Amino acid sequence: MRFRPCIDLHHGKVVQIVGGSLNEQNQAALQTNFTSGNIPEYYSRLYRDAGLSGGHVIALGSGNEEAALSALRAWPGGMQYGGGINPGNAGMFLEAGASHVIVTSFVFAEGRIDHDKLATLVKAVGKQRLVLDLSCRSRDGKFYVVTDRWQHFTDECVDAPLLARLAGSCAEFLVHGVDVEGLKQGIQEELIALLGEHSPCPVTYAGGVHQLADLDRVKLLGSGRVDLTIGSALDIFGGTVKFSDVVGWQGRQ
Repeated sequence: MRFRPCIDLHHGKVVQIVGGSLNEQNQAALQTNFTSGNIPEYYSRLYRDAGLSGGHVIALGSGNEEAALSALRAWPGGMQYGGGINPGNAGMFLEAGASHVIVTSFVFAEGRIDHDKLATLVKAVGKQRLVLDLSCRSRDGKFYVVTDRWQHFTDECVDAPLLARLAGSCAEFLVHGVDVEGLKQGIQEELIALLGEHSPCPVTYAGGVHQLADLDRVKLLGSGRVDLTIGSALDIFGGTVKFSDVVGWQGRQ
């Protein structure tokens, strides 16, 4: 297990938001935990200097392209990129330095995985550089993938069959527990255990971390097979968990 850092962008600024509150049709609904005065490259270099690779730069809506490209160029090969990715623009972000591109909405149609579109993307990018975002919300005791800024439920349940079916088309999965994302009130233990037991490929979980001990908890629940992203809880994003302590924890693994 390892810690994976993040850079979330909104209108070109590094931010931390409450999951599911981003709605481009209702800007007033956005709940922001933190907006940084530092440029995106600052965080790329911080992670690079700490030896923390495999994190992600995520564009939350439009107006983030230049900020994202600058963050990727600051550490070539060090971070993944997600946000509006399709076969036509994926190459631009890979050429700018993204190790992988992260995709959700493009591969969905009418609430289901569109395997033709997924195959087109794999052909354009290569399985080895593609991460599928299966960020999800709970409904009726199960976890369902949500798309379009996490506003819309799909019919795809995050379970063993889905993970097995999609693992042949990507290098990794990224899974935000949207119901707890940005709330700093606790991780979704059931989801982490599910991912640890059933994901055939590397998987990163994000959502709800509020203390350093959550790293050990995720390691236990995910049987050491689920990596972890921490956003709002980190002191570099206005939280109380010290980034230096997380780096120290990682160094002891």
